[in-house]
Amino acid sequence: MNLAESKKKSIKAIERRTFLRTSLIGSISLVSIPSFLSCRKKEPRYLLDLNVAAKLFDGEKCWCHPRAGIIPGDGEQGNPRVVMTMNSLDLAGSDVYRGMFGLITNNLGKSWTDPAELQTLAPRFEIITGINRPVAASDFWPKWHAASSSLLGTGHTVAYTPDWKVTNPRPRHTSFSVYDAKLEKWADWRKLKMPDDEKFYNSGAGSMQRFDLEDGTILLPISFRPPGKNSRVTVCRCSFNGKSVEYQNHGTELELNDETRGLGETSLTRFNGEYFMTIRNDKKGFVTRSKDGLHFEQIQPWTFDDGIELGNYNTQQHWVTHSEGLFLIYTRRGADNDHVFRHRAPLFMARVDTKTLQVIRGTEEILVPERGARLGNFGITDINKNETWVTVAEWMQPRGVEKYGSDGSVFVAKIRWTKPNRLVN
Repeated sequence: MNLAESKKKSIKAIERRTFLRTSLIGSISLVSIPSFLSCRKKEPRYLLDLNVAAKLFDGEKCWCHPRAGIIPGDGEQGNPRVVMTMNSLDLAGSDVYRGMFGLITNNLGKSWTDPAELQTLAPRFEIITGINRPVAASDFWPKWHAASSSLLGTGHTVAYTPDWKVTNPRPRHTSFSVYDAKLEKWADWRKLKMPDDEKFYNSGAGSMQRFDLEDGTILLPISFRPPGKNSRVTVCRCSFNGKSVEYQNHGTELELNDETRGLGETSLTRFNGEYFMTIRNDKKGFVTRSKDGLHFEQIQPWTFDDGIELGNYNTQQHWVTHSEGLFLIYTRRGADNDHVFRHRAPLFMARVDTKTLQVIRGTEEILVPERGARLGNFGITDINKNETWVTVAEWMQPRGVEKYGSDGSVFVAKIRWTKPNRLVN
């Protein structure tokens, strides 16, 4: 691409971002956005609808980590019931999650219940090194477990000081809970038992996108930080009987021994018989592949298909997997977004070249536009063959982000496929 073409493309991208931002501010309830891919015959065609399910910003709190799971056939007219969970975030601190809340839609998001506090997923107090400390379940991700017909949520725990501050070192565990559809209630959250208490003293599946095999086996990515080492990532093979998750074994321990904190917040998917994992790092996002979902190749930095670095760093990336294409959801630098904390907005979607493990630049699309607040903590939900949802909340830190138009909205970006996703039952 020559300089003139590059400049022309940048102008078009800025014009599109301006259109999306203006549209959202003018009519926040619903935006229908024709996809760039809608006219591409060789790629899955889709349209985007952007909705708001809830909103909270009072100067003291906002929502974060909104993620949803489905209960097939439990909604209206045979549609799934969609159950969303999210943490409340104390804006006066750093990563202070004082409660978990839930909301439900039975009509594919046309209406939602009001967020209600979930007592069974609330923080509890534990004696840690002789001190009574609050411990919260957070970074939760509900997902339908087809083999057991259960809605299983996984995440991790955050142990605080008595005055609700995060310190290191601290114990961290994978947390999980199962939803009772009849009672419309989550079970009390529990901790996954790991094989080595010292090695996995600080470990968890917070914000990790898991993959469930046909026989019910769960491939659950976790991060862990051995004493005195950088954080590592691996995939745990787990069993689940509809009530309890049990560790069986784990695969390759991927590590990065440099001046960063290491690797974390991995997401796993399977496409065309191979497994793909995307990984967070302080300086750049990484990707790798596997034949069995446990043993992975050497990690490589995310780049566009022209070789230029993607620009994602120090936040999550997750997968949208369609039978005809694999997509990455991410944030990045270079999007007229230097005023956004760690460039965590807008939220992008683009197809991945699974041979080269690169993002195809020409397919990049804005899912959720930037309004000052960060959008780096989000979730993916396969609703049915025709819809995949991306859920994300405007994280209202640092102070003042609202001057760009953000208001603590919880967005539901609906990806509406024109070709059914054959990977979804």
